[in-house]
Amino acid sequence: MQEIADRLKQIEDNIADACSRASRAVEDVTMIVVTKTAPIESIKEVIRQGHTNLGENRVQHLKQVAKEVDEFLHDSAADASIPDSVNWHMIGHLQRNKVRQVLKTTSFIHSVDTLRLAEEISEASEKLDITPNVLLQVNCSEEPQKYGVPVGAAIHLAEQITTMSNIRLVGLMTMAPLTLNKDIVRSCFVRAREIFEEIKDDGVVGKDFKHLSMGMSQDYEIAIEEGATILRIGSAIFTDNKITRRI
Repeated sequence: MQEIADRLKQIEDNIADACSRASRAVEDVTMIVVTKTAPIESIKEVIRQGHTNLGENRVQHLKQVAKEVDEFLHDSAADASIPDSVNWHMIGHLQRNKVRQVLKTTSFIHSVDTLRLAEEISEASEKLDITPNVLLQVNCSEEPQKYGVPVGAAIHLAEQITTMSNIRLVGLMTMAPLTLNKDIVRSCFVRAREIFEEIKDDGVVGKDFKHLSMGMSQDYEIAIEEGATILRIGSAIFTDNKITRRI
């Protein structure tokens, strides 16, 4: 498991360097460890290293891994070096018929991209007496195969979500194109930040609207430079493949 620790340390160093270049505080950036391709022993090592924000993009796998992690935390309760709990983030496309399952495990959903999905989350949350944090997913790359609300509709949908009593809109999420062209990647993140600022300036969101979830294993340093507060990193931690850095 030393490889996991070494990769985490390298990523932490890269995050610190990117924050320094952007004159930002490291504390303002949260890394979510994406566990979708990782064996449970590797996930346990991530937790041992102190990382408690975990993300999944499929509901069934989220339920399975969360159960195994809960068992690990329970069995390790006497070990003061291991965190007491973890925070699960749903980062993948979410179908409305699976909302209730997700809400039982996570209180942070990154992928709200339609009014109907937001309504389903709010209605289910009311029955569970909770108020989950959600991010509005925006398709800033304008790729037809990607989920996310179109750029031109983002502000209107944000306004609609803020009227729902059992849902808390706390920011935006986007994904850059899978390309080694750093200018294309950067332009996507710049557009997300512009939309984020437009929504804030519109005056319909409150003080909780402060997050930009953007940047993954191959482009997180660019994302930090363009204002990301949440990174979603998986393959750079769990695989031996060298990730080409787009900087």
